[in-house]
Amino acid sequence: MKVVKNSKAASLRRRKVDFGLLPDLVGYHLRKAQVAIFQDFAASLQGLDIRPGQFGVLILIDANPGLNQSELGEAMGVDRSTVVAVIDRLEDRGLVARQPAPNDRRSYALELTAAGRSLLARLRPLVATHEARLAEGLSPSEQAQLIAMLRRVAANLGMS
Repeated sequence: MKVVKNSKAASLRRRKVDFGLLPDLVGYHLRKAQVAIFQDFAASLQGLDIRPGQFGVLILIDANPGLNQSELGEAMGVDRSTVVAVIDRLEDRGLVARQPAPNDRRSYALELTAAGRSLLARLRPLVATHEARLAEGLSPSEQAQLIAMLRRVAANLGMS
């Protein structure tokens, strides 16, 4: 029995896609880069079940002992409900602990647990390798320029 290929489906697979105005949009290229970066991040930290935002939270808590959830949200540029959900997940995993804030009983001071500090120590070199891969081919001055430009884009949209 001879198998007949679906010629319409085959021609659609070969058709070159017209991206219209997308190649001229900064946001389109930022999103493509973000997708690639997040995929590489996940592959770099495979099996450790940490997303880029969670890594950022661990870094901020480690660098700012006693940081409260509102301060964390402001530093990350996200709303309170997002911070609460991330902290809940990290707390459930035993990586972060909420302690009553010494000067405000209505808020919690965040701290890494021993398990959180241990995991962060494992993550740092993996993330450094990931960062080196994504910046490969960029000189140190180009990396600094890119970071400065991305900061300006964020500032243009009200996020410092």
